[in-house]
Amino acid sequence: MSSSSVGRRWMSNTVMSFGDGSHGALGLPTSIIGTGSHAYEPTLIAALPPDISSIAAGHHHSLDVTSQGHLWSWGRNVESQLGRGLHSPRETWVEPQRIEGLIGVQSAFASGVVSAAIGVDGSLWVWGKSNRGQLGLGERITEAVLPCKIKVLANEDIIKVSFGWGHALALAKNGKLFGWGYSADGRLGKRGVGGVSPLNSRADLSSSLKLEAAEKVISEAMDNENDMPIIWEPCLIDELEGVEVADISCGLDHTLVLLRDGTLLSGGSNAYGQLGRSNQDLELLPVDISVHPVSIASGLGHSLAICQIPSADGGRGISGIFSWGWSRDSQLGREGPANIPLLVDGLLGENLLSVSGGRVHSIAVTSDGEVFAWGCGRNGRLGLGSSMDEP
Repeated sequence: MSSSSVGRRWMSNTVMSFGDGSHGALGLPTSIIGTGSHAYEPTLIAALPPDISSIAAGHHHSLDVTSQGHLWSWGRNVESQLGRGLHSPRETWVEPQRIEGLIGVQSAFASGVVSAAIGVDGSLWVWGKSNRGQLGLGERITEAVLPCKIKVLANEDIIKVSFGWGHALALAKNGKLFGWGYSADGRLGKRGVGGVSPLNSRADLSSSLKLEAAEKVISEAMDNENDMPIIWEPCLIDELEGVEVADISCGLDHTLVLLRDGTLLSGGSNAYGQLGRSNQDLELLPVDISVHPVSIASGLGHSLAICQIPSADGGRGISGIFSWGWSRDSQLGREGPANIPLLVDGLLGENLLSVSGGRVHSIAVTSDGEVFAWGCGRNGRLGLGSSMDEP
């Protein structure tokens, strides 16, 4: 797993990957995973340096940050999301390589077609290709083959960024929240109310759709979004001025915002019930959840929150995960109405550290070093040794 020497401040971390490797996102040679390109169990990525401090998984590419502040990338690079420039040979994309010229990185974030890194000075750097304004570099700037600094945020100390299919959020250390990109149906708050996503009005986006059919519907809806409103540079989310934000998470076309007072807000598409609220107004509004979350995550069409559940005697209580939204492939990990935030019983009482949502699966990590996975198992994305779903 990992080993360390406190006196020398040296740590060696093992990074493992599993799931769909058809675009090289696993960083594993075919000699290990075979021509099928998938890994059904966690498998060592031997090509990485031994001091990886954080990781980020995009749709088809991956990023790693080292303790020295270096950033590594591999996987799909058709949209320049690896940050290697125009002349990177295609055959090398699947090989983990350091992004030259980018130093002092403290964290990295990957989406479908855009990547980002935050420097130790709080600066935000982006690269990739998106015609929906996700780069945040200015009007009509749709491509950056190398990491570029977002200058309008130069005076902000950014600590986290999150990407949806076409929108993005950046959280500053002082609790201010900035948004940009595709801005329909309130996913960027009141700035984005001027338009409704085609997904929001589709009657056939039900939880009974099989994954392939649902992804076809989503793809068609994305094609119809080309004329929707775009914010080309990061702007302060107006209605959150004066309140402090603690955490952010972007799904495909919805947004979760956790305030420091424990209030959880949602906005954007509610085609799957992923907003978790009965109020359908197109802005950021409170989720109908009975406890205060401490961290949040979003999948393609589902939402997750780690919550501290108070005990009956008023003590500290125990931690648990609430889930809501798209449930076709068991990614909610529980029974009951999909559009209402409800507790995932199987994880109640675990020492939950983090939770993450994929397209149609979910993963939780505990402070005891255990990993739990549930949902769609196709291509081995659950890491449980098969392609079977796990409810």
